[in-house]
Amino acid sequence: MLKKQSIRSTHKIYLNKSKEVADKNEIIALSEFWNENEEFLFRKLLKQGGSAKIQNNHFRVVVREKMLKLNEM
Repeated sequence: MLKKQSIRSTHKIYLNKSKEVADKNEIIALSEFWNENEEFLFRKLLKQGGSAKIQNNHFRVVVREKMLKLNEM
């Protein structure tokens, strides 16, 4: 299960292809039912950014640090 500290303010997480940023508490509640591999995948998304489908929920993670680096190029 994820903790609140796992999701930083530098992460923007979109749930099920929504255009609004998902609530941190909602994601933590969903993570209670994940197995070890699904939690590992989500933690990897938090580090790298990207998108994945976990238990019929589509997650897209945008990391602010990556956005800043791309804008500087």
